[in-house]
Amino acid sequence: MTAGMPRIEVKFLIDANGILHVSAREQRSGKEAEIDVQPSYGLTDAQVETMLLESFDYAEEDFRQRQVIEARREADTILAALAKGKKNPAWQELTSEERHHAEVLEQVLLAAKDGEDYSAIRKAIDALNQGTMRLAELMMDTAVSAALKGKTMDDADLAEGPQAGHPVAKAEFK
Repeated sequence: MTAGMPRIEVKFLIDANGILHVSAREQRSGKEAEIDVQPSYGLTDAQVETMLLESFDYAEEDFRQRQVIEARREADTILAALAKGKKNPAWQELTSEERHHAEVLEQVLLAAKDGEDYSAIRKAIDALNQGTMRLAELMMDTAVSAALKGKTMDDADLAEGPQAGHPVAKAEFK
């Protein structure tokens, strides 16, 4: 056709798989042409199948690594809490044996944390948690004592406890 005569309608359609469908139609003559353009960067069915099979093969190892990472994070949390506890006056209230024992358990956890053995990290966390239980109790007592210092029971604004939603009577024994 001479210049300016053709009237071409072009349609572009991209489907969910990323395939581009292009169709063109010359309106006066009705001639049509179509082409599908597939991306060259996509995965083949064989590649997808291989990836799925590998995911099943490595699932157990991935789970083990996740456990180790989570245990390390928990170890970091308890080690940070212990470092904070050492700065608390309650640390000095512990006997020298208790302080030494907590520091030994801290070193065991630090050594285990860098390893790949989940159960060793978990055991070290539990041991340090148990070994510092008295420190936690002393810190709690110190905090409560400081909050109530110089107050009478009436001034402390301690609630009477939970209230029943119905009348309560004393039990009768026969």
